[in-house]
Amino acid sequence: MAVYVVAQGGQWQARISLNLAVDELWWAGEAEGLGGWGGRWVVGGGQVANGESQAAERKGQRADQRSQTADRKGQRVARESQAADRKGQRVDQRSQPADRVVVLSRSLPLGWAVKLAAACKFTDQMQRWDESAWRKYAAALLKAEIRAEQAAGGGREAGWPFEEIQVYKLPEDRGWSEDEGRVVGGWNGGRKAGVSEWRDREGFEWGDEPGSEWESGRDSGGEKEWENERVIERGSRRESWRGNEQVNLRGHELEVLAAGANRLVTALDGRSLLQGEAEALVAEQLPELAENWRATAQLAYLQGRLRLEAAVQGTGAARLGLRRREVPRCLRCGSVPTGRTACAACGLAGCAYCEACLALGRSRACALLLRSAPLPAVRCTAGVSPTVAARRWGLSAAQAAAAAAALGFLAEPRRRSAARGPERFLLWAVTGAGKTEMVFPLLEAALAAGGRALIATPRRDVVLELAPRLARAFPADVPAVLYGGSEDRLRRSRITLATTHQLLRFHQAFDLVIIDEIDAFPYHNDPMLDYAARQVCKPGGRFILLSATPPAELQRLARSGRLPHARVPVRFHGHPLPVPRHIRMPPLYRCLKQGRIPAGLRSALQRSLDRKAQIFLFVSRIVHIEGLLQLLRRMFPEISIEGTSSQDPGRAEKVLKFRDGTISLLVTTTILERGVTVPHSDVFILDADSGLFDEAALVQMAGRAGRSKDDPAGNVIFASTEWSRSQRAAISQIRSMNAIARRQGYLKS
Repeated sequence: MAVYVVAQGGQWQARISLNLAVDELWWAGEAEGLGGWGGRWVVGGGQVANGESQAAERKGQRADQRSQTADRKGQRVARESQAADRKGQRVDQRSQPADRVVVLSRSLPLGWAVKLAAACKFTDQMQRWDESAWRKYAAALLKAEIRAEQAAGGGREAGWPFEEIQVYKLPEDRGWSEDEGRVVGGWNGGRKAGVSEWRDREGFEWGDEPGSEWESGRDSGGEKEWENERVIERGSRRESWRGNEQVNLRGHELEVLAAGANRLVTALDGRSLLQGEAEALVAEQLPELAENWRATAQLAYLQGRLRLEAAVQGTGAARLGLRRREVPRCLRCGSVPTGRTACAACGLAGCAYCEACLALGRSRACALLLRSAPLPAVRCTAGVSPTVAARRWGLSAAQAAAAAAALGFLAEPRRRSAARGPERFLLWAVTGAGKTEMVFPLLEAALAAGGRALIATPRRDVVLELAPRLARAFPADVPAVLYGGSEDRLRRSRITLATTHQLLRFHQAFDLVIIDEIDAFPYHNDPMLDYAARQVCKPGGRFILLSATPPAELQRLARSGRLPHARVPVRFHGHPLPVPRHIRMPPLYRCLKQGRIPAGLRSALQRSLDRKAQIFLFVSRIVHIEGLLQLLRRMFPEISIEGTSSQDPGRAEKVLKFRDGTISLLVTTTILERGVTVPHSDVFILDADSGLFDEAALVQMAGRAGRSKDDPAGNVIFASTEWSRSQRAAISQIRSMNAIARRQGYLKS
């Protein structure tokens, strides 16, 4: 990776580069006058480009979506207005010729290049620095890295890695020269330009296709000659003569490059992809850019529309004179890298890598991470009224009240409800309350305002169940469905439905983020997934948290008024939640060892079978399933009994058979505590006093019963030796919700 600093109008900036030929044209003023990108406003820090310009540009590219709903065009005015307001608050500068360029390195390890660019602090004295002064300064900023590399056995020749520092300045004649006055090159008199030297070293030519006339030829002074053509570099353009016809090639090629950058930014919008993933996306969606994607990416980076990061890098910029040890982190998942190895890619003897997200591709200090610069989030004020939404989506009174509160949260600015990350709203709804239907009005409001929405859930089974329901509800915006092995991995939609692990491939992409089952494994207590969820929301975006059993901390925040929330204490059919009953029995392992089931449990199972109910029978350990199946099959030979767990490759097929009634009794673990609805069912939880069953798990398992309006009073049995705190708390929570629903007039009986 190349890294350089540039002075423009007395202001210094530091940049990294995938292709110095593009930087040459940018800082030499070649971009001026090419409406698509030459006159673009760029932020001084290179962080976020002109939001209004980007919004208008992307708006034009989404004409097919805009035509689906005519109202959306007018509703996006609010979004562009917000972008214009933010633009006015920025200190911008136009792409114009630079005064001085210092190439610090043409081949620095990526992590070092990113840190060096971030660590540079500039003073007026730097205008007079020569190569030696710049070399000392750059080496001082990377002193810790250089020493660590030498200690790992990676020492190199003297002066490494800054042995080729070069200082250029741009005199009035627009030619590049060194400070001593020796002209390296000029664009007058046919001499080779110093900036063209960047291109020659980079090995990048501007021909449209491989095999073009610019790929080969012999240099003859300021001219290059071919069999039927000669090209002369003159001024700020290349001129080609074919016979008597003179053709200006430079402008056309820059416009082609600019158009490619536009397409690349659109494809990467909201994504956070390692280089290999980005190359796969380009190969699939933009094959015409496959050979030159680095050049288009570099142009988008200079425009401020694309961020080039090291996948693993320090948490802050280094400062001279301040002794503190930086902790490197993986930018994709937020974890601290656990190891360093010799790396063939960057040549370092100790390259840090992250093991936490290794399943999604190796994140290393030398791995390029590409992220689009985010647009400001939309304000979801264009949705229909809560009353209309309730009628349209068929919501009950309790559902409509919760949806109205959530819509108000989306529309109105609120005081901070989170110490960090986006503003949050908790939708606390009992199992079977119809949370999916309640989020439909929220999705509608986000889409109507021109935004993008995400629904994330911890488990693939739930994703597959929700996908057809969302597709039916929003036929004009069929959701992109993302999970491990999904065919939609690169498809773009205004609605995305994903497992929480897939969020690691997005960055500040969504205006509305809905996280379902926030208390479920693996999302609950996983800092990596929590980090990923916070990263996918745009600045100023909104978070909706869904749960029947929120974590204790969120419950405290909600009760204290510090977390906006709505509580739905009743199921959609209006009947109370079944309250569990307790049966005393020995530990299950002892029953299996003795080869018998207690009479009380057997009688309760028989009553459920007599009423033709399908039975969920939960156990705490996978090793208990097979022995229990043998006992139950001997006891009830006339019914179909099966068992499943997270280790069962046939789980999906068995769940389908259980739903359609082919299987009458299913022995399982907490893998089926959520996301599975069987209309006429009872629930038995053996070893309910196990430490593996906390309050939330017991409430969720109990919630499998009574979900149908035709059988709202399903039976729930807690079978255990002792009466544990978790069992008491679960029953207390269920009774509390029933009491609230009764006070608010939501219960039918």
